[in-house]
Amino acid sequence: MTIEFFMPMKKVPTVTHQQKQVAVQNGKPIFYEPDELKAARSKLMAHLGQYTPARKYTGPVRLMVKWCFPITGNRQDGQYKHTKPDTDNLQKMLKDCMTDCGYWKDDALVVSEIVEKFWAKLPGIYVRIEEL
Repeated sequence: MTIEFFMPMKKVPTVTHQQKQVAVQNGKPIFYEPDELKAARSKLMAHLGQYTPARKYTGPVRLMVKWCFPITGNRQDGQYKHTKPDTDNLQKMLKDCMTDCGYWKDDALVVSEIVEKFWAKLPGIYVRIEEL
């Protein structure tokens, strides 16, 4: 089974999973997500929920993701984006959201990943998942 889709977004979420915060209550650390991170997670979940496969992937998969950011400055459509955020930070939250939406049992099933960032006239996130 292979699925692919594009989620157009005027503003691609750039907050990352690493931006969780910690507070101390009664001498114990409590981890929480700041509002900006919660909003980004909700946005991804809403978009991803539209494409959840009928059945979860249960074996190894290849995940291809193309992050398309709105063009700024003198950038060209399709030009690689070599500035922050880092692809590994972007991917972590995306894969967590895909797990929560039911794409697979566990994101450990992703054994091959192709991740790219671009400047684009049409911003959003392209996703392709294929069984291996």
